[in-house]
Amino acid sequence: MTTPISRPIFRTTSLALLSSLMIATPLLVAQKAAHNATAHADSSATLVQLVREGTKQYIDVNNATAAGYGPFLGCVAGTDHGAMGVHYVNGTLLGNLTLDPAQPQALIYEPSNGKMALVGVEFILDSASWLAANNNTPPVLNGQVFNFVAAPNRFNIPSFFELHVWAWRDNPQGSFVDWNNHVTCKGE
Repeated sequence: MTTPISRPIFRTTSLALLSSLMIATPLLVAQKAAHNATAHADSSATLVQLVREGTKQYIDVNNATAAGYGPFLGCVAGTDHGAMGVHYVNGTLLGNLTLDPAQPQALIYEPSNGKMALVGVEFILDSASWLAANNNTPPVLNGQVFNFVAAPNRFNIPSFFELHVWAWRDNPQGSFVDWNNHVTCKGE
């Protein structure tokens, strides 16, 4: 036979349990958010590191040209802030739909005093080819979702997906933002 719980004890126990939940829930949510932020930061840092490791041979622009990369459209500067630099594009890799941190379709250089400094890379994929092969989902590389650029665009090319990775120059806006305030075209 069970003994009934008196109302004051039940009420006190219920209030204590409710208080514990009210205290614990925000802590658990904060821990989950911190874990997710750390995991995202880890995947971001990992992609930047993978790109650095995979492209270090292109610090010397002569190695890039020997590997089939060539300048495209000159130095790209922002209208209101920052720049991208000079994109050296590998035409052979433009048709490749395989995402490999060591084989970006474009290497980005900043011109300075007659020299070119590697500052980042850009992954570029034709959107029609990618979507046809990948069930209408955008490309993702190491947790980073590519940006869609519709046609017509300022490059006069068909719509495409792109992802910048500022692996060789810090970007105060973030490692995957298109424009970098630490890059300039003034040394061209």
